[in-house]
Amino acid sequence: MQILGIETSCDETAGAIVEDGRRVLSNVIASQAEMHGRYGGVVPEVASRQHLEAVLPVIDATLAEAGCGWRDIDAIAVTAGPGLVGALLVGVNVAKAIAYAKGIPLISVNHLEAHLYANWIDGQATHEPPPFPLLGMIVSGGHTDMVLMKEHGSLRRIGRTRDDAAGEAFDKVARLLGLGFPGGPAIERIAAGASVPNLRLPRAWLGDSDDVSFSGLKTAVLHVVRGEKGPPPPVAETAAAFQEAVVDVLATKAAKAAEREGVQAVVLSGGVAANGELRRVLSERSPVPLYVPPPALCTDNGVMVAACAYYRASSAGLDLDVSPNLPIA
Repeated sequence: MQILGIETSCDETAGAIVEDGRRVLSNVIASQAEMHGRYGGVVPEVASRQHLEAVLPVIDATLAEAGCGWRDIDAIAVTAGPGLVGALLVGVNVAKAIAYAKGIPLISVNHLEAHLYANWIDGQATHEPPPFPLLGMIVSGGHTDMVLMKEHGSLRRIGRTRDDAAGEAFDKVARLLGLGFPGGPAIERIAAGASVPNLRLPRAWLGDSDDVSFSGLKTAVLHVVRGEKGPPPPVAETAAAFQEAVVDVLATKAAKAAEREGVQAVVLSGGVAANGELRRVLSERSPVPLYVPPPALCTDNGVMVAACAYYRASSAGLDLDVSPNLPIA
């Protein structure tokens, strides 16, 4: 079964064709990161306009890369939420139009759930999909969620961010430090050149909850940058201390939940899953095997959308609408 996945939830216009939920035939992404970098973050209206310009060329390139025609496509999967409403509308309406014109089934996909399915793509180190039950952690610019997944389609959210998502905190702290956008790669890059930081920033543990909170950490960095507690340390040291605090909270929470719930695997996904320090620390602390997609599949892409649709296939009608605040469970 060959599924065309279309992703336009934020600032990547992406298309991919995946066979049987695991084999990638094509993967095309048109990123807007450079454009939004001028503004220090994603501008929704600009993102929507760029999707309008890019979506059809991306779909054409996706088919060409796979060597497929429309007769080879068994279904079209599209992200319907969560995300930016204008951006989502572009992808959903294009997918509906193609499904109607070509007579191809349409599948609605939850963006957050799709991130988890980047771990099902063949080509991972193990070449085997994660075993159930598993703990899934989605860590991105807009979301930080922890879910229990007993099988395909059976998800229960046990933890979430109470304020800033981890990726959002990276972006905001990078802006405070003058490192540009997107913040995650910039902070990881400069932190790698820092010695062991003398600066220790606070962690919000929130008792026994699986929830996370990063607004206090972000405020603590602001106080450091302003010199309110003495001369500011070098930018690299502040970046390293911030990254250390985020990674410590995420890895500790995930490891404790995995042990408590008796899962067989931990699945990490989302843009922040590309962070090498998070991968390393969580791998060390997790009581069960850790699954992480290659960095190229951590950020938004059509591959994860098509893979998710294969395992969660449920036809959507042409009355499909977007859901900007769609929860994962």
